[in-house]
Amino acid sequence: MNPFQTLRFAFGGLAANKVRSVLTMLGVLIGVAAVILLLAVGNGSSAAVKASISSLGANALIVTSGTGNSAASTATSTEPLSVADAKALSDTTLAPDIKGIAPEVSTSGTAVHDGISHSVSSVIGTYPAYFEATNSKIAQGGYFTDDDVLNDRKVAVIGSTTATDLFGTVSPVGKTITIGSTPFTVVGELATKGSTGLTSADDVVVAPLTTIQNGFTGFGPLNQIVVEATSSSRITAVTQEISTILMNQHGITSASAADFQISSATSLLSTQASTTRTFTVLLGAVAAISLLVGGIGITNIMLVTVTERTREIGIRKAIGAPKGVILGQFLAEAILLSMLGAGLGVLVALFGTHFTIDGIKPVVMPSSVYGAFGVAVAIGLFFGSYPANRAASLRPIEALRHE
Repeated sequence: MNPFQTLRFAFGGLAANKVRSVLTMLGVLIGVAAVILLLAVGNGSSAAVKASISSLGANALIVTSGTGNSAASTATSTEPLSVADAKALSDTTLAPDIKGIAPEVSTSGTAVHDGISHSVSSVIGTYPAYFEATNSKIAQGGYFTDDDVLNDRKVAVIGSTTATDLFGTVSPVGKTITIGSTPFTVVGELATKGSTGLTSADDVVVAPLTTIQNGFTGFGPLNQIVVEATSSSRITAVTQEISTILMNQHGITSASAADFQISSATSLLSTQASTTRTFTVLLGAVAAISLLVGGIGITNIMLVTVTERTREIGIRKAIGAPKGVILGQFLAEAILLSMLGAGLGVLVALFGTHFTIDGIKPVVMPSSVYGAFGVAVAIGLFFGSYPANRAASLRPIEALRHE
């Protein structure tokens, strides 16, 4: 029997029990679709977080207070970051690789305009250097200036989400919003930066540092200091300069006793990549279990098929069909079931990736498509080999006596 005849017999066998064949393929379909879709969601989540971190600014470093519960730290106390620390970092003699400094305090609040209220995720007080350091482009209007900071002016630049919720399609520039009891004149609207699905960089109000300190947070410690390096190649040098200056400011003599942390987009991306890789492998492992269950379903159905067709096998062997032909026929049926199920699973998964899942746009990994399809076919071959071998090993006389 040539391969074409083997395939024809295999198709005929599957067509004889259409419902059973479809239900068996459904198990493989679900397994393949789950593997591709879940890996696509993991990949999409990674891409969204990566884009969000990159939007912070490739040259930006974030200085925060505390040790982050580092086991290697010998710090016995933590001195909060202050405006004096930020001013020390702006000394170009001690820090020639630092381009800009933006001390930052933040709070939250409800912005109101013309009877419309919007709960703002972040109300940030900072210097104008914040915008360049965090890669915050202006969509309309302009930024506030150093003169606004010095004179404690009540002006603000708002994010695109805040602008849409308060003003709709009308330009917010020149309008007044009120946060608490403080009125702010909107001088600019930021371009959309996107969201990670957990936080939004567009739901923000940015105002002069002195204005926010005076009206909301008080003149206490800073939440963080945003530092802009002269170039991405100077990140390491800037990290060293920040460490040296802040250790001197805080009276610290050992680097292990530092009571502050420095992070950059590069370090955040590295951490994010490691976390996402673990998350994606976990998703793939969970989905692979359903693919395994589909393979077990193939074994079950093929065993039933062999039992039902025992007399047919006996007749074929009695008229001279060799063992290899019987083996090839049932193996072909098992592989066809897995191939058709896997192919439909790929189509379902590709269709599913057109939808946004919980704010995350799935991004298909080509390797997951080829891998899931190949593994499904291999599973069909593996799980179909036992029933096929059982059929091929039947003795003609016993098969013909089977009721």
